[in-house]
Amino acid sequence: MTATTDVAERYEAVIGLEVHTELLTSTKLFCGGPNEFGADPNTNICPVCLGLPGALPVLNAAAVDFALRLASALEFRVPPHSLFARKNYFYPDMPKDFQISQYEEPILSDGRLDIDGTPIGIERAHIEEDTGKTVHVGGGGRIHEADHSLVDYNRAGVPLMEIVSRPDLRSAEQARSYVTELRGVLRALDISDVKMEEGSLRVDANVSIRPVGTDELGTKVEVKNMNSLRSLGRAIDFEIARQAECLARGERIVQETRHWDEADGRTHGMRSKEGSSDYRYFPEPDLVPVAPDPDERARIAAALPELPSARRTRLVDAWGISAADARVLLDVEGLADYAEAATAALTAGSPRDVTHWCTGDVLAWLRDAGIAPIQLAWGPERLAELVALVADGTVSRNQAKEVLTEGLRSGAAPREIVAARGLAQVSDEGELARVVAQVLEAHADVASEYRAGDDKVRKKKIGFLTGQAVTATNKQGNPQVLRRLLEEQLA
Repeated sequence: MTATTDVAERYEAVIGLEVHTELLTSTKLFCGGPNEFGADPNTNICPVCLGLPGALPVLNAAAVDFALRLASALEFRVPPHSLFARKNYFYPDMPKDFQISQYEEPILSDGRLDIDGTPIGIERAHIEEDTGKTVHVGGGGRIHEADHSLVDYNRAGVPLMEIVSRPDLRSAEQARSYVTELRGVLRALDISDVKMEEGSLRVDANVSIRPVGTDELGTKVEVKNMNSLRSLGRAIDFEIARQAECLARGERIVQETRHWDEADGRTHGMRSKEGSSDYRYFPEPDLVPVAPDPDERARIAAALPELPSARRTRLVDAWGISAADARVLLDVEGLADYAEAATAALTAGSPRDVTHWCTGDVLAWLRDAGIAPIQLAWGPERLAELVALVADGTVSRNQAKEVLTEGLRSGAAPREIVAARGLAQVSDEGELARVVAQVLEAHADVASEYRAGDDKVRKKKIGFLTGQAVTATNKQGNPQVLRRLLEEQLA
């Protein structure tokens, strides 16, 4: 089920996102337990995160520092003080039956993030502890199908920041762009590793629809379990279409929480949506208010790194690349750093050449290998050397692809690969002129057709003759030089 043209004409989607990102602190939010992914179940635990009697929480100062970084980046208002609260609920993933979060007085409020020139309001960002992880064993992994459930408390107490947008998003694509941009900001600030596949970035979507031209909000439905940007887009599109069909049948939209099933491409009802009163919030008695120091805020603001939007603009202006290519460089973690380091090492060629390789063959290799740029066998200086070899005519672009593939596999230097494989391109005009004469003699009919033809015919015939000349040099002749020599002889 996807949103049809008729749905788009009749209804407007209203979307708000709740982004939960785990913070890159070394320890948990209120205790000294390690904050790390992948440890054996129930090994990163302590009396505080287990809620044992007498154990008291102590706030991790690094989490506050991270919040202040985000405040400077996204123009948040930082109140003089904020409070922690107990959010009471009774699920087995929190052993003390409550979560320490923030409610009425969050640490950040009223921020914004621009998406392609459209400002998206951010209502609040607050700090809280993460919950443990429940694994339902048996059936399809859902609680109602399970034989039994297991709980891992390693994640319980991990510092989490929840960033709640205003309902300013109007499509699945815009929601994807928002998360992509926010993820880039969080990564640039070194707040989170934002790995959706590991759960360090999770997104819930609040989706409603209303007739086009009206301002009144519809009944929102919360959608959970989207573990990729693709899933997020598909889930929102499905939910928009589902709600429109409900209204078309005269049914009422129910405020509820729904689960996105990637396998069947549908959302399924989980439970009625809780309200704040269901959690019985009250101030956390064991923690003092958070009161950020103005001097600390000024220091953090002064040390803010270059943000993705500013970096994209700089690369477009300085390198002459497209906005789309700049976005690809920034959206893939570490790829822009790799490209900038390669550009700095150039002795010939241009940043546009570096970008061509990075957004093409290098990116394809990264995706196939499932690695990050920093893990490549070729450092950026190797790519700079390859660009220079193409620029000075030592190898053609097609030969360079072969060199790149071998270099990424073995780590050998480009010049070493060229020498070992005999790939050096022949650019000597005297030698190539003899080849051109032989080709024209062997294909005199084609040469005649070229001279008698129009531009379209000439383009086709010169392409054929150039291909024959390259083949005659065992694919080592410089195609650009051969084509020029052919055109001169055919004139």
